[in-house]
Amino acid sequence: MFITFEGPDGCGKSTQSRLMAEKLEAAGYRVVYTREPGGTDIGRKIRQIVLSNANEGMSPIAEALLYAADRAQHVFEIIGPTLKAGRVVVSDRFVDSSFAYQAVALNVGMAEVKAANDIATGGLRPDLTILLDVDPRTGISRVKKAKSKGQAEAQVDRIEARDLEYHAVVRKAYLDMAAREPDRIKVVDATSGDVASVHSKVCDIVMGFFSSKDVSK
Repeated sequence: MFITFEGPDGCGKSTQSRLMAEKLEAAGYRVVYTREPGGTDIGRKIRQIVLSNANEGMSPIAEALLYAADRAQHVFEIIGPTLKAGRVVVSDRFVDSSFAYQAVALNVGMAEVKAANDIATGGLRPDLTILLDVDPRTGISRVKKAKSKGQAEAQVDRIEARDLEYHAVVRKAYLDMAAREPDRIKVVDATSGDVASVHSKVCDIVMGFFSSKDVSK
């Protein structure tokens, strides 16, 4: 079973995806938790390049292809073997991020980003995606607050630093995807910032999904 967490910056997906992985492990499932970009050694090098503020001149196409390269290694090294072993993968981001951030918000194009990622992933799709929704002003404010307190990577990265208009387009792209794929993408309102209440909603969705699919432990 392949579960992904998506959402605009500051939605809390890293926290919620880790909590869900821990919940599944506690319930007896064999779980591997991972993230993008940077779920592998090669991916961590790509992450440094794609998020560095020193690379502000990066083209949108180069950005999209770097994320696809990270994803290709991620599927090859972590996700694919884990799924073949019959385990559960919980990932903080996957292909939907590239659709929202690069295909739509940077105008690279859905067909182009899909083609690159089909090569990178072999067409692999999540069984279930949790989309944590938050408005961009609230989300970016949370990012800046967390980083000022040393609760996350040291500084606002190249993507997070983009203007609110960009992040608003990202959010709309996610919600549009959810509207097109309601069976896979489940939207959870993360506006409150209450970790426990959001986690409870996520648990209800994921555990209900596992029960409906009779996922073995």
